[in-house]
Amino acid sequence: MAHTAPSAVVRPLRGESIPAILAALTAVSAGWPSPAQDYFDGRVDLNTHLIKDVNSTFIVRVSGDSMKNAGISDGDEVIVDRALTPRDGDVVVAVLDGELTLKRLHIRSENVLLKAENPRYPDISVASLSELIIWGVVTRCLHHV
Repeated sequence: MAHTAPSAVVRPLRGESIPAILAALTAVSAGWPSPAQDYFDGRVDLNTHLIKDVNSTFIVRVSGDSMKNAGISDGDEVIVDRALTPRDGDVVVAVLDGELTLKRLHIRSENVLLKAENPRYPDISVASLSELIIWGVVTRCLHHV
């Protein structure tokens, strides 16, 4: 099975947490702006909003465009929770042949499929679960705009 996995930068979310508390609007219009929406609705703590368990959560920088149709672009960072049980349809960080790869997990009775969200990349069929380690489940994408 020939495939290449891009290199990955994995950073743990450990140590002292820097408060990531931002002022939050109730909603923001993506159409015509409404003057009635010019008020704040408290604050959002990104630490509690994005991270369930700091000990099992990592940030992984994405390299490559194999997941672009899932809204995950080259250079984005994904939040990965290693404590979650992977389910069919989850976007996961997998270890296959010793390399990390970011793909959508499809669990079938006869095999496991790691599917790219870009038609330029082939699906990766894994016949035996012993060949595959699901390193963690992606919970959020920090997309650069």
